[in-house]
Order: sequence, then structure tokens, then C-alpha cells
Amino acid sequence: MERIGIYEAKSRLSELVEQAQAGKEVTITRHGKAVAKLVPVRAGREVDRKGIMDEIRAFSRTVKLKRKLTMRELREAIEWGRR
Repeated sequence: MERIGIYEAKSRLSELVEQAQAGKEVTITRHGKAVAKLVPVRAGREVDRKGIMDEIRAFSRTVKLKRKLTMRELREAIEWGRR
């Protein structure tokens, strides 16, 4: 796996994307510390949305609240989770 500084990565981005497309992983560093990784996308990998929703529903049945949330509280919780 190649390690490359962030400033050099900016100038070689097209080349690095081609390498990732070919299956190579590239670690991007800032001041010698890894901060990001450029990896190939797994072709044909579909997200199992139904499976994920089933897991969320099963988990939600295990959570006990002292009271029901208001719509405003629910919206705030959703927005907080998106951050």
C-alpha cells in the first residue's frame, strides 16, 4: 500500500484514482500521520436496505423510553444523527 502526503496527492489525484480503480489502496497522510485512504469500490455490491431496516426495527424494540418523543424531539434526534 502506497503512502503519499496530502499536498502531493492533490497534484496526482487523477493518477491515484486510476490506481484505486485498478485495485490498489493508497493511504493519504498529513504530517506523516494517516488521515484518509483511497480504495477501490467493490463492484456489484448492493446495499441490503430491507435487511438494514429489519435490524433497525429489531433494535428499536429493545430500546425503552420513559415517554414518547414529540415530533419536534424526533426530528431533532434525526438531525443530530445525520451530523
